[in-house]
Amino acid sequence: MTKKMSISTSKTSLVLLLCQIISALDVPLDSKLLEELSQPPTITQQSPKDYIVDPRENIVIQCEAKGKPPPSFSWTRNGTHFDIDKDAQVTMKPNSGTLVINIMNGGKAEAYEGVYQCTARNERGAAISNNIVVRPSRSPLWTKEKLEPNHVREGDSLVLHCRPPVGLPPPIIFWMDNAFQRLPQSERVSQGLNGDLYFSNVQPEDTREDYICYARFNHTQTIQQKQPISVKVFSMDSLNDTIAANLSDTDIFGAKPVTERQPVLLTPTGSTSTKVELRGNVLLLECIAAGLPTPVIRWIKEGGELPANRTFFENFKKTLKIIDVSEADSGNYKCIARNALGSVHHVISVTVKAAPYWITAPRNLVLSPGEDGTLICRANGNPKPSISWLANGVPIAIAPEDPSRKVDGDTIIFSHVQERSSAVYQCNASNEYGYLLANAFVNVLAEPPRILTPANKLYQVIADSPALLDCAYFGSPKPEIEWFKGVKGSILRGNEYVFHDNGTLEIPVAQKNNAGTYTCVARNELGKIQNEVQLEIKDPTMIIKQPEYKVIQRYGQVSFECIIKHDSTLLPTVTWLKDNDELPDDERFLVGKDNLTIMNVTDKDDGTYTCIVNTTLDSVSASAVLTVVAAPPTPAIIYARPNPPFDLELTGQLERSIDLSWLPGDENNSPITSFVIEFEDALHEPGVWRYQTEVPGSQTTAQLKLSPYVNYSFRVIAVNRIGRSQPSEPSEQYLTKSASPDENPANVQGIGSEPDNLVITWEPLKGFQSNGPGLQYKVSWRQKDVDDEWTSVIVANVSKYIVSGTPTFVPYEVKVQALNDLGYAPEPSEVIGHSGEDLPMVAPGNVQVHVINSTLAKVHWDPVPLKSVRGHLQGYKVYYWKVQSLSRRSRRHVEKKILTFRGNKTFGMLPGLEPYSSYKLNVRVVNGKGEGPASPDKVFKTPEGVPSSPSFLKITNPTLDSLTLEWGSPTHPNGVLTSYTLKFQPINNTHELGPLVEIRIPANESSLILKNLNYSTRYKFYFNAQTSVGSGSQITEEAVTIMDEAMASRQVDIATQGWFIGLMCAVALLILILLIVCFIRRNKGGKYPVKEKEDAHADPEIQPMKEDDGTFGEYSDAEDHKPLKKGSRTPSDRTVKKEDSDDSLVDYGEGVNGQFNEDGSFIGQYSGKKEKEPAEGNESSEAPSPVNAMNSFV
Repeated sequence: MTKKMSISTSKTSLVLLLCQIISALDVPLDSKLLEELSQPPTITQQSPKDYIVDPRENIVIQCEAKGKPPPSFSWTRNGTHFDIDKDAQVTMKPNSGTLVINIMNGGKAEAYEGVYQCTARNERGAAISNNIVVRPSRSPLWTKEKLEPNHVREGDSLVLHCRPPVGLPPPIIFWMDNAFQRLPQSERVSQGLNGDLYFSNVQPEDTREDYICYARFNHTQTIQQKQPISVKVFSMDSLNDTIAANLSDTDIFGAKPVTERQPVLLTPTGSTSTKVELRGNVLLLECIAAGLPTPVIRWIKEGGELPANRTFFENFKKTLKIIDVSEADSGNYKCIARNALGSVHHVISVTVKAAPYWITAPRNLVLSPGEDGTLICRANGNPKPSISWLANGVPIAIAPEDPSRKVDGDTIIFSHVQERSSAVYQCNASNEYGYLLANAFVNVLAEPPRILTPANKLYQVIADSPALLDCAYFGSPKPEIEWFKGVKGSILRGNEYVFHDNGTLEIPVAQKNNAGTYTCVARNELGKIQNEVQLEIKDPTMIIKQPEYKVIQRYGQVSFECIIKHDSTLLPTVTWLKDNDELPDDERFLVGKDNLTIMNVTDKDDGTYTCIVNTTLDSVSASAVLTVVAAPPTPAIIYARPNPPFDLELTGQLERSIDLSWLPGDENNSPITSFVIEFEDALHEPGVWRYQTEVPGSQTTAQLKLSPYVNYSFRVIAVNRIGRSQPSEPSEQYLTKSASPDENPANVQGIGSEPDNLVITWEPLKGFQSNGPGLQYKVSWRQKDVDDEWTSVIVANVSKYIVSGTPTFVPYEVKVQALNDLGYAPEPSEVIGHSGEDLPMVAPGNVQVHVINSTLAKVHWDPVPLKSVRGHLQGYKVYYWKVQSLSRRSRRHVEKKILTFRGNKTFGMLPGLEPYSSYKLNVRVVNGKGEGPASPDKVFKTPEGVPSSPSFLKITNPTLDSLTLEWGSPTHPNGVLTSYTLKFQPINNTHELGPLVEIRIPANESSLILKNLNYSTRYKFYFNAQTSVGSGSQITEEAVTIMDEAMASRQVDIATQGWFIGLMCAVALLILILLIVCFIRRNKGGKYPVKEKEDAHADPEIQPMKEDDGTFGEYSDAEDHKPLKKGSRTPSDRTVKKEDSDDSLVDYGEGVNGQFNEDGSFIGQYSGKKEKEPAEGNESSEAPSPVNAMNSFV
């Protein structure tokens, strides 16, 4: 086996190594081989981790292990060596590590409580067991206590406490009486999970003196009994009699009657609670409520469904049981207790944790010297378990060093192992809920080749079939396998052979010339061995004369042949089947050597017959069909539909029945199977034929049931296997006498179409159902639950009647009865309908909003009484809309959103809200007619969230050592901005990042000059905004400082040119003239319409400079209380910012920015004087000047 590269210290090499590690040796499961190979110990049996023992019996702590040589055993108790030789009560079973502690001869189980661990050791390593915690079971007696009788008023709730003694394991609780009969339990009276007996409301029959709680301790098979508890229930009648006997006639007395009460939870208490359960366990949640009438419990999971196939309800639905829980079952479970007076609920927040469980448990490794391998130990849990390794039971950090071993977290990597590397490794995965311990050995073997296939094994195959010759082997290092044909033949190669990894030689298509002796040779560096096998090629079995299709007349004789040819050394067996099943057990079937004969053939012999020939190596079959006919087959036989029946005759005429007879037509070689009889009603539906009945084909008469007031004609149709005949000629007509109707209209309904009506509809009777002339309908109705008489009306030729003037949406009893000239049909059944719906009268009350987070809120409301719904309750609609953003204080177009909650829900979630905003909502009830009035608008506010990224980041004015940054506030601040964070770092030519610098900037700033930067350097900037909640997403930008000093000097030289100085002087002169004009106008009280210009601009804060005319676009309205934009003039964008100017119109108290053309002309306008904003930071209020323009390049 090829060796792989050694382990590198870098992670890249480590991953590469893991991809190239050679798989460990496979040890064949050969018992003789396994007995001969050395093997480290393996624990095969051990006691459970939590081992509770019976204190009356001997304690047996199991520890069994296997290994070669057989391992020796030792124990620790409570972390120290347990010397069993010094304790006469403790023995170890021979050839085993199992401990037997003798308790029955004077030992005390309590003395042997503790944590035990077994170690199995041989020269190849040491395996250890789990920590086995041994504890004797306990079944203590109930403590003595004085139990006072319970005096309870009828209808009140009651809890009888059990409080069993603490046992090990915990006892099973049940309640019985003095006669050892279990106390009956129901929705009203039931036992809780803690063993207490709960009464939702007590009744007089609950009075008794023998409520007894029993605790059964299964481990010791003992039952402990609590003292009987007495319960006396005072009924209202008896209590009134008692009061009356002690008061004079003039006294007013009388206990209040039993009053119904809304549900109140007896357990759990409060509105919320929590529960933690472990993965894989059974989750039990309980809700028991008091109330009168007895409340009914219902369970739901908030935001999800209860898991199907794993959810069960116990204890009259008071206990929710979910088996095999997983992390997905975490969440809020709500129990709702409800009776006619109201409801109460409790929310249990369930968290599913997990003890460690295996993802990949370590597996034993068998390696050859110099090979590589890995042990992998991966486990999961909640919380995530920690992984630790041991070697031969010792923490691997302090175990003897092995240069071939390297630990990498949950993996141990072995490279270039030697025989001394054999050891047993333990992986421990643990968290606060438990641990897993697994032993896995590394067994390094140096073994010469062995061939496990028996010598001279004979293989027989059929010619042209695959031949597989085995050469099972073992050796370490893994041997190489070669095949030879014959004792001194050459090595086998070529496409006609397939060599499998397990040593098997495959000949895909074996021919006669492939027969002979084959030799398998296995060799490694420790030796060589060979084995011979024999291959014989047999002729295939063939059916040279197959059975043929036969058609035979009934009661004749038929024979099927099946003549075969086979290899002379193989013994064939011939089996016959009929329709793929065994032949019938009938003496008429005669099986010969090469044929099957059937005597006295019947119709049942019709079918498919198969001849199957089997040998030890192959199987062949052939089939033929036998058809049995009534007469010899001739081409003249025609199978067709039967001819129609004829000569129909009516006899035995009665009011409700008549006899029909007929003669069948020719069956046309296919027997008639049935006759179909149809009728025509010439009185009501002339020309329409309807099904009457069907009779067997052997019958030529039928008694037919008739309806009154029908003019009957009949016809008959014959049916055989081919199809249906043409109908016969109609019989003579027969008119039945009239009678009152036998049935009433079907599908009667009462549904209102308007708030003040009731529309009664029905399905009218068909003509032949009328039973006589003058068919009419008696429509009756009355209001339900009101002592009213029936109101009736008789109508004809309609299927609808409208009752007007009804109250809105009240239940009605409705019935429709058929009648004709001869009388009424039987009394009809009543159906319940409702008059028309109207819009609901009232709005839901007590609307409450609970803001969950900045984008989600939960709204609650009280349900609208059903009487006020005035229709079928369809649900509730919540209208909600954003009023304004709290950060911008600006209103916008109101876009109302609607959420519909079906059914009688009283809460709902509002998703997709905007942070730091004010919202309003109202709730409306919905019925089949429409929506009711809205509840009063409820105002709620969402808390702050993190802002979006700044709207832009612009970097301008690069110099040798500075850059100017400008930015826009976030489009969605989602709160009050507290600051900005700027981070930047240099980038070198290889795109490596330098040290990161962080700067905090006040929220009211919109620009910044970064100084003391390196010249000719690229910088990367990261910029984001913060609210009190946290930082928003960032925006990034890159910029470069000026390249070199030469460019800077050229820019300075431009500023020294005469034309440039003259231009700047002209600009300064124009500014001075304009200032004088403004001063004069101001003294005259003149105002400039700046506000009108502001309204004409889409965004007065950001007006970029036009590239074509060079005008400057910075402008701000002082009333907005925003800082003026910062900037400087640069060769790149020619923008002049205020901090770079020597003079500013702000200094003159006008509070505005001016705009200038390149020729120095002033294009801005001024307004009246406004309050001057305080100076911010080191900003300059100077106007542009030639000096500053020149200095901006330095």
